[in-house]
Amino acid sequence: MTTPQTILDDINARFPGCVTRGLAPQPDRLYLRTTTEHIRTLAAYVFNDLKGRLVTGVCTDMGPVTGEYDIIYAFSLDAEGILLTLTEPTDPKDPKVPTLTDLIPGADWHERENYDMLGVVAEGHPNPRRLLLSEDWPEDLFPMRKDFPHDFKPPKAEKITTPLRDPLGNESKATIISVGPFFPTLDEPAYFRLFCEGEEIIGSDYRGFFSHRGIEKLSDTVLDYNQVPFMAERVCGICGFVHSACYCMAVEDAAGIEIPPRAKYIRSIMMELERLHSHLLWLGLAGHYLGFDTVLMQSWRIREPIMWLVEEITGNRKTYGMNLVGGVRRDLDSAICDKIMAAVTKIGIECEELISAVAGDESLKMRMVKVGVLSHEDARGICVVGPTARASGVHIDARADYPYAAFPDLDFKPSFHEGGDIWARTLVRVDEVRSSVDLIKQMITKLPEGEIMAGFGPIPAWREGYGIAEAPRGECVHYVQTGKDNRPYRWRVRAATYPQLQAVPLMLKGMSIGDFPIIIGSIDPCFSCTERVLTVDTKSKAIRTYTEKDLLALTRRAGGR
Repeated sequence: MTTPQTILDDINARFPGCVTRGLAPQPDRLYLRTTTEHIRTLAAYVFNDLKGRLVTGVCTDMGPVTGEYDIIYAFSLDAEGILLTLTEPTDPKDPKVPTLTDLIPGADWHERENYDMLGVVAEGHPNPRRLLLSEDWPEDLFPMRKDFPHDFKPPKAEKITTPLRDPLGNESKATIISVGPFFPTLDEPAYFRLFCEGEEIIGSDYRGFFSHRGIEKLSDTVLDYNQVPFMAERVCGICGFVHSACYCMAVEDAAGIEIPPRAKYIRSIMMELERLHSHLLWLGLAGHYLGFDTVLMQSWRIREPIMWLVEEITGNRKTYGMNLVGGVRRDLDSAICDKIMAAVTKIGIECEELISAVAGDESLKMRMVKVGVLSHEDARGICVVGPTARASGVHIDARADYPYAAFPDLDFKPSFHEGGDIWARTLVRVDEVRSSVDLIKQMITKLPEGEIMAGFGPIPAWREGYGIAEAPRGECVHYVQTGKDNRPYRWRVRAATYPQLQAVPLMLKGMSIGDFPIIIGSIDPCFSCTERVLTVDTKSKAIRTYTEKDLLALTRRAGGR
């Protein structure tokens, strides 16, 4: 049987002297500390021989504590359910580390982010451009260093021109089509350049992060442990609950806090409700991108009762305001449990009717089969997650690999497909709609009695914790290092879209320009949305919030007015 200790013993035997410190504190956790001289050797072994999947990268300014920067690469050994981390220190006065991107393509953005945020250079990186920060950000300022104030606004750097990358070389005679930063099918600012020959896309380049909000910096300078969940749920307009839960799980992991069983079930119920409304939203948008607005209308009609349920539970049409470190803020009484059971039962029936109609439409199917293909090998190398990975035959799902909250008690089997195209991603999401309905029914039936919050004392400083949960778009990973003053010393968020976008150039290559919107949409890129409708009277400046009943009443009036 493979355990963290047996892996540690094997690595020490194979690579004597490469591990400066190894700890196996839990049955599913292995922490290895190494040096810049040996990081590539160990990373290659973990990725290629142990089949480890890079799930996140973290760079922390430990200068005030140890005098070093710590660069962490966290790998998931999915078959064994073990999280293995490799940590290498570097000198803040000359922060340089060898690149891993040529060994693990999924390390690309992590290393570029490490430079933008802390100035750590990945030597040998094939594409060391800005990632998070704008091109006019001063070269010598790094926001995640501890001596950088959270509210400092630097002057713009002058005479900066950083062209986007030409993947075909300067001699290319391809037609260049710019999409964004604002474009009808992009729900957030993003900029794609498509290199085309006729209608065929032969290369592409991406520039995003136009809405970088500095949430990680705020968490370690301004907010305390139980204020961060309300920031975390704003990471994404759709996956808000899973992000706040993931953060809380990371703090609970670091501090050794065991939350009550009832709180675990409530978290899981809310996450599966979130998955249902997200997948139905995606199905509608996919139909819209392809010109089949009947799919949009029907899937959003089916989805709407979930939003009403969520508003009754949380006070918001989104799953906001529920999570705290140690449990949840709101309980589910028997009346709301009955409503949840009735709603998901009806949704399950209506979804089957919609799925049958979509699957039987050959013209709709033709727009998705063999379009936007991502091979199994590329999916594993870039370390994509969620339906995107499972549609390419990568057998990962945090609910099964790292059972959290209520999932150890549930009968659950992930869905996998091999096609790697948009149709396969659609089939995975369809299967997950069915499984979410079943999982919610199981949890409502098994919901244990008891408290919804755990009692705990002060959280000790300098402990590390990870929260891993399966969002609708895929696995989310939150890293927390505890600190003093009742706040995290470091919080790192790796959302599901982060690795997915790195795979987009491979999905686009060889495809038609007309397929661009649905290929981008097929990974369900993250976008922000608001919780309710607000209107402002331009004459009186009065603001009004419309509820479910108000909206229904408006739609039933002639012309909706």
